[in-house]
Amino acid sequence: MIKKQLGTITQGSLSEGLTMHIDPMVSLETIKTGKFVSVVGVKHTFFSLITDLALQVTNPDVLLYPPKENDSLLSKKLAHKSMYATAQLRPMVTLDDQHTVAPVKTVPPHFAKVYEASAQDVARIFGNEDDVSKKYFNIGSPLDMDTPVCIDLEKLAERNTGIFGKTGTGKTFLTRLVLAGLIKNNKAVCIIFDMHSEYGLQARKEGPGNTFVKGLKTLFPHRVAIFSLDPVSTRKRGGSADVEIVLSYQDVKVEDIISLQQELNLHSTALEAAYLIHARYKHDWLQVLLDQTDIKEFANSLGAHPESIAALYRKLKRIERLPFFKRRPAGGPKQHDSVIDQMMEFTAKDISICVEFGNHTSSFCYLLVSNIITRRIHSEYIEKTEQFLGSQKTSDEPTKLMICIEEAHKFLNPSAAAQTIFGTIAREMRKYYVSLLVVDQRPSGIDDEVLSQLGTKIVAQLNDEKDIQSVLNGVSNASTLRSVLATLDTKKQALMLGHAVTMPVVVQTREYGEDFYRAMQEITAVHVDALIKELF
Repeated sequence: MIKKQLGTITQGSLSEGLTMHIDPMVSLETIKTGKFVSVVGVKHTFFSLITDLALQVTNPDVLLYPPKENDSLLSKKLAHKSMYATAQLRPMVTLDDQHTVAPVKTVPPHFAKVYEASAQDVARIFGNEDDVSKKYFNIGSPLDMDTPVCIDLEKLAERNTGIFGKTGTGKTFLTRLVLAGLIKNNKAVCIIFDMHSEYGLQARKEGPGNTFVKGLKTLFPHRVAIFSLDPVSTRKRGGSADVEIVLSYQDVKVEDIISLQQELNLHSTALEAAYLIHARYKHDWLQVLLDQTDIKEFANSLGAHPESIAALYRKLKRIERLPFFKRRPAGGPKQHDSVIDQMMEFTAKDISICVEFGNHTSSFCYLLVSNIITRRIHSEYIEKTEQFLGSQKTSDEPTKLMICIEEAHKFLNPSAAAQTIFGTIAREMRKYYVSLLVVDQRPSGIDDEVLSQLGTKIVAQLNDEKDIQSVLNGVSNASTLRSVLATLDTKKQALMLGHAVTMPVVVQTREYGEDFYRAMQEITAVHVDALIKELF
């Protein structure tokens, strides 16, 4: 296959990138920032991104007398002799004669030829879905190319991942693509906190008409289970919950309330009061609080300030209105068949879980339930990992778990990240086989330390300067990637960078439609229905 030449290298440096003189036979308007190109040197091929374009002239006097509209002959003469265009390239990786991919540590010579990257180039750099390891997954294609760019699912599951973009840029579709790849190729089991019921069953496709797309449960009926807080809503949407979520007041710990501090506008003294109640009543602390009729007397018995107890009581009284919270006798035995125990049974069988909230879409409900479930999973996975380290038996090794949360800045803002379970997972749970997939339109609201722990980032269009700065913090070549990020289309384009991709690349994201559904057809081993019968 003959590759199309785009131009030649005229100058550049290792730190600033390369300048390409664009061939006059190439239409400038066909070259876009974010385009993937190859620079052929003597011993290495430099795979690069176009980060900027510029118009140049051989003599500045040419610009003093621009040709008029009907001066076609003069325009052609100037275009041939006096005007040209350049592109700024940022080399990301090199490929040597032995096809070894390595970081860029040198530069190509003057007048090295620049070509459009070929399908073979893309496959060499990003991998191929046909690889026997089944670790590569097609996420889209480079700009102006019809060849797949793959993400390394094994590396993706090793570390935390962030999917960012302003509202309406297709974050949900990107997230669904990534989750589908992990589930299909068995590289991680997923727990998805589905705030708006968009991942499990069918979901509305953005755009004109009433088109719907398949959810993960529809694509993988034997590998995904629906755990629903609102089974009536699940049935109305044409599905049925595999498990109905029922929680007790004893499932709520003081640590779960910390994440609600901003949402409920709780003063720190109210949290201190919660710890006082917990110190005396242990896991019954919340039920005891909500059963009080004389707050002042209760506060005096604890040695707490009555106003702090009263504020805590008023704010948490909302929990009584949540129908999936059930009472059990204070001081009664702990339930061993709780919904969280059932979740651990499913994940142990490599069945992913979609937690549907139905009509319970308040941030209060989402934060509370996600924290309760994740905190238990955290402790269970630490125990499983320690068991594996002790026995060193392959059969005891935990399956990698990825927890997907939306509105991530509410869980991982600077005040919450230091105290809540999600901040703990973001910082240290990789060694316990657990990672986060955070989805957000406001990355600037997420704690900087947590952002630095994101191994892979998939970024759709962002407009706010603070959000762009946050996403690129700590990223090498951030200034050049900033210009690429600024030129993304509003939909179906994303910049991928980090641990799971060999080099940063802009992709036209894969279509989530009939062709994708056929590619996801599975050969199943364990049926969800059989597991439910076993558990009950």
